[in-house]
Amino acid sequence: MALQERPLGSTGLRVSGLGLGLMGMSDLYGPADEAESIATVHAALDAGVTLLDTGDFYGMGDNELLLARALRGRDRDRVRISVKFGALRDPAGGWSGYDARPEAVKNFLAYSLRRLGTDHIDVYRPARLDPRVPVEDTVGAIAEMVEAGHVRHIGLSEVGAETLRRAHAVHPISDLQIEYSLLSRGIEKEILPAARELGVGVTAYGVLSRGLLSGHWTADRELNGDFRGISPRFQGDNLHRNLALAEALRGVAEANGATPAQAAIAWVASRGADVVPLVGARRRDRLAEALAAADLELSPADLAAIEAAIPDGAAAGDRYAAPMMADLDSER
Repeated sequence: MALQERPLGSTGLRVSGLGLGLMGMSDLYGPADEAESIATVHAALDAGVTLLDTGDFYGMGDNELLLARALRGRDRDRVRISVKFGALRDPAGGWSGYDARPEAVKNFLAYSLRRLGTDHIDVYRPARLDPRVPVEDTVGAIAEMVEAGHVRHIGLSEVGAETLRRAHAVHPISDLQIEYSLLSRGIEKEILPAARELGVGVTAYGVLSRGLLSGHWTADRELNGDFRGISPRFQGDNLHRNLALAEALRGVAEANGATPAQAAIAWVASRGADVVPLVGARRRDRLAEALAAADLELSPADLAAIEAAIPDGAAAGDRYAAPMMADLDSER
């Protein structure tokens, strides 16, 4: 396996060509095994993964604590930790909006540094745009933390081209974290060109569309305690139509000696050297499958066949439920 580094934007940040997203190890995708989760982080590090993505609201801080345990005894300087902040939760696990005020930025950061057991975070980003706070104010507050040495690079998540430009005018933005997959190509029209114009990298999450393109999903899967149970793409006829697309992808993948997951990840990686796919593996076997995508060589004809199997705009259903879609500046 050849996991080459890629520059993440033009701020000097370099990361592995695939990153590991830790969300599902603590929240939103149903129960996870902590020991297996930590073993998966260790396997990723041993394979050369350097980008580890978390959020202070994943499991209400538990995900950061899990990452801290996984990094004990490891060389902190070889790891790039990306943290999202600002999503507000309640004791029942519900969602209460976003807070990206300057004073909140510094408060959230202080707690994240303590939970992670580190003196700096490599990429710090608001999880969503706070509609009550100008993005310039939020980025300005993070920039103060860069100056103080607590943050190395500033990122954003799920913002549109105009917001990205406004933020970048305050302080260089390393990367935009945003959903990007064969089923979610909305960034290609305006957002990706704007990022490239500004020298902002892209960390692509949802590259397997939350499992739909993994080749392992079945229509009868139970989704108790899993937020995909309210996701439009996993409902009724939408689910069957999306799984039919996944089966079409399987045919192309197997013709190349690959799994559907590997083909889907390799397709995202092929979109440019400035795009770094995040994989959300919670188990070592799934991680090994995903990392093998780095060795998958796809010709222009292969890429065309993949896109013919899942044409742009073919996804059935929105990528989030309506209330969550309303929070996405990237969809406005």
